[in-house]
Amino acid sequence: MGLRINDTIPNLTVTTDEGTVTLHDWIGDSWAILFSHPKDFTPVCTTEFGAVAQLAEEWAKRGTKVMGISVDGVEEHLRWKKDIETAGGAKPAFPIVADKDLTLSKAFDMLPAEAYLPEGATPNDTATVRVVFIIGPDKKLKLSMTYPMNVGRNFAEVLRALDALQTANGRGVATPANWTVGEDVIIPLSLNDAQAEEKFGPFTTVLPYLRKVGLKG
Repeated sequence: MGLRINDTIPNLTVTTDEGTVTLHDWIGDSWAILFSHPKDFTPVCTTEFGAVAQLAEEWAKRGTKVMGISVDGVEEHLRWKKDIETAGGAKPAFPIVADKDLTLSKAFDMLPAEAYLPEGATPNDTATVRVVFIIGPDKKLKLSMTYPMNVGRNFAEVLRALDALQTANGRGVATPANWTVGEDVIIPLSLNDAQAEEKFGPFTTVLPYLRKVGLKG
């Protein structure tokens, strides 16, 4: 059985270019994003790591830690970070897991249990290691997105999804399509109209099962 939404993530101890960490301890009381890559020194992945580095202040504002994952080793990661900074114009001040034995990739259901790295492995050997995981302070998986190797990830959407998750989980609401911070949210069906008004104040009924309200504060 693979990792599914609301599953507790495996509490692995992993080696990174910043030392050895245990995932649950590293997350602590924060939100966390793990973003995985099939190999160092690849063009699309380099631009993605650069994008993550550029957003350092945005992750901090949201109380969110970020960690990269790649199937190469620590020495490769340290050299790659220099390229990432050159390409992205920002220092990648986050750890990258050295998942050479594929332990994390398999535990997070990115690769089958029998997968291995052949001699002279290429990105095609680990192509499915192209996933974004958003994890809550409760150590549960909140969202995952999987991308092919030839399409760069949209980290503006990752930020938007993180905002939506933090709002939905923190305020007991849902968010509509394309929602961004400050827009109306959806009142859950678990509340009847009287309960909804008591909790949120006046709201707009679009359909009997679709009620929207602006959040205060």
